[in-house]
Amino acid sequence: MLLMGAYWPIKFDAYLLKFPQGCEVPEHTDKVNKGRHYRLNIVLKKAQKGGDFICHSPIFESERIKLFRPDLCVHAVSKVEQGERLLLSIGWVRR
Repeated sequence: MLLMGAYWPIKFDAYLLKFPQGCEVPEHTDKVNKGRHYRLNIVLKKAQKGGDFICHSPIFESERIKLFRPDLCVHAVSKVEQGERLLLSIGWVRR
């Protein structure tokens, strides 16, 4: 669910993402036409099993906070095997 977004003065978006049981996100990158893409993911609720964020070269990573460059870093979410995962995801592009 898109919570907010803007193009000026800086392009950004904020999403509340729900990953139900059985959900997974394959490895990918999020390309942008111009600038550097950053994303801050805050895990609000961890899945009971699975649903792990995988990023090959994060800027910062802790149990609940993930900061990375989705335009450069290959990233994914492993299959949620039990429960659900809830995430606040804030992204922005610096020119």
